[in-house]
Amino acid sequence: MLAAGLKGIEEGYELPDEAEDDVWALTDAERRAMGIEPLPASLIDAITVMERSDLVAETLGEHVFDFFLRNKRAEWADYKGQVSAFELDRYLARL
Repeated sequence: MLAAGLKGIEEGYELPDEAEDDVWALTDAERRAMGIEPLPASLIDAITVMERSDLVAETLGEHVFDFFLRNKRAEWADYKGQVSAFELDRYLARL
């Protein structure tokens, strides 16, 4: 976050107007109309965003950046290999 803030200062990024509404009370369409993009909704979505971030790669350095992404991909694969209680309750009886 510090690196992002410093980059914004150094490159003169213009801040958007502050939100005066409770953004969590707004619908997705209302947030989009205000230019508020959603955060990644899952680990794999966050990994995908991070992979494309030159800022994160520069901040962490190539070695740490690659190591982190590799570990997060492995974590996602482990997570996806689990059967949740919801899945057991919903589908096991149908087998």
